[in-house]
Amino acid sequence: MVDLSARHADVADAVEAAVVKVLRSGRHVGGPVVAELESVLAARNGCVGAVGCNSGTDALRLALQAVGVGPGDEVIVPAVSFYATAESVLQLGAVPTVVDVLPDRPLIDPDQAAAQVGSRTRAVVPVHLFGALAPDLDHLGLPVVDDAAQAVVGEPSRCRGQLSAVSFYPTKVLGAAGDGGLVLGRDPELLDRVRRAANHGHVGDDRFAAVGPFGVCGNSRLDPLQAAVLMVHLERLDGRIARRRAIAARYAAALGDLAVAHDPQGPVSVFAIRHPQRDAIAEALRARGIATRVYYRRPLSAQPLVPDAVTPHAARFCAEVLALPVHAALDDAQVDHVVDTLQEVA
Repeated sequence: MVDLSARHADVADAVEAAVVKVLRSGRHVGGPVVAELESVLAARNGCVGAVGCNSGTDALRLALQAVGVGPGDEVIVPAVSFYATAESVLQLGAVPTVVDVLPDRPLIDPDQAAAQVGSRTRAVVPVHLFGALAPDLDHLGLPVVDDAAQAVVGEPSRCRGQLSAVSFYPTKVLGAAGDGGLVLGRDPELLDRVRRAANHGHVGDDRFAAVGPFGVCGNSRLDPLQAAVLMVHLERLDGRIARRRAIAARYAAALGDLAVAHDPQGPVSVFAIRHPQRDAIAEALRARGIATRVYYRRPLSAQPLVPDAVTPHAARFCAEVLALPVHAALDDAQVDHVVDTLQEVA
């Protein structure tokens, strides 16, 4: 599914030199390389600023805290996503309200979301799943916090909420050599709240204050070693996205209705198919040397700590979805092998 060794080999000398430079600088927390990455990524996304943090999960929690989510609040989330989408809400003492996805795509259904808005609803989190842009939810009149963990930075239209949470987990299109995250935003005041919440609530002169109704802050910083790695990989980002788009176009043309609709202008973080015999297809591909992955086996409302919800479209999607290799290190012969094998076994 991924080949991180090949990705590193592509930029090994530059990455290793950048890491050594940070180590020799003595600036092992924060420092200029983190500030540079924040500035570059904010500019690429048409945002006024960005705040690096420890992970994509932390980025989402910090963003929700900054827009005022606290204990007892409700936050609308889609049924199909990684657990961290709901977990970040739970960490603030709030309640994730799970709504169904669209019939033909694993993206939040705007009508279902609107129907769930109540007096305790404090925010909504559209998930740009697989790198595809989620529907616009501004009409709900709520703070919008993008879960852009799978929507690589560098695509301005991917970040439409007041704040957007990005992940640099190694397998992402723009991945670090460990955990890392970023909050992008267009409101300086909200970004200031994020930065304070990520640094113990520090307001200067050895004074610390609450951020939002949740109040309690913590320590979540983007490591400068990871920032250095990301700055190098950022130089290759556009080329890697172009290659992923080309692979996705080949899959889509050959697989027809089997393929989940993808966004041709997106980063193609994941390319997936749907099939009622998903597990049998995965086993047949595995036998031919082709790795696959299921994103995700169950809706968020099926997780123990998340309130139950009726989400039939999500349930069907989770029972049928299968992700294919789509990383930039794949060569044309490997892509053809995936297509030919799928046409034979599906």
